[in-house]
Amino acid sequence: MNNINIPPVVKNLLIINGIFFLATFIFEQQGKDLADYLGAHYFDSPKFRIWQPITYMFMHGSFMHLFFNMFGLFMFGGILEQKWGPKRFINFYLITGLGALALQWLVQGIELYQITGSFINHGNLPLESLAEGKFNPAQYTESTASTLFSIYFGTMVGASGAVFGIMTAFAVLYPNVELMLMFIPFPVKAKYFIPIYIVIELFLGVARIQGDSVAHFAHLGGALIGFILVKLWKDKDRFYDYYE
Repeated sequence: MNNINIPPVVKNLLIINGIFFLATFIFEQQGKDLADYLGAHYFDSPKFRIWQPITYMFMHGSFMHLFFNMFGLFMFGGILEQKWGPKRFINFYLITGLGALALQWLVQGIELYQITGSFINHGNLPLESLAEGKFNPAQYTESTASTLFSIYFGTMVGASGAVFGIMTAFAVLYPNVELMLMFIPFPVKAKYFIPIYIVIELFLGVARIQGDSVAHFAHLGGALIGFILVKLWKDKDRFYDYYE
């Protein structure tokens, strides 16, 4: 579990995420919000840009957010890269990150459909008023207006979806590896800890606790795509191994 020699893709991802975080801090000192430009927005948002599904994975909202994601990448990603090789690992990382965003968009689209009857804005939503925190009480409740504002102007950042995919793959491939965790005084096998963690994320995503700004469904999306990919690759490798 001690990755002294960090594989190249994991090393470069750690460096790139660090550079993006430093750039965010520098721009913030100049009064500019880099996350608003490079973070992910709902695909129908006026703030959406075509590069955001990729760049959002390298943006983080705080040092602790960055630290825990990079710690997970370091602990589990290096082992997977050594097993799969650089090409398969980076493909896995990017695909799970995209899958995380896709599930988050699906959840937002369903919320939007429940309010407006459509997954996109046909020019009927007062987006400018919502952006200014203004809305017609006769048309929208405060809760509904808050949801619409969150969908169209909320920003998603972080490598958490890809990291959840990595942790899920690790649990599938190395289920009996015992993990020592800071907040649990005894070792826990990966096949127990990671599924429990995912169930907690599902609960938090469904519960929608007030003040919780974490994109829990993005975490679940990364875990789901990670599980599907690792199972497909595992079965494919078994097939080739059998006939070689």
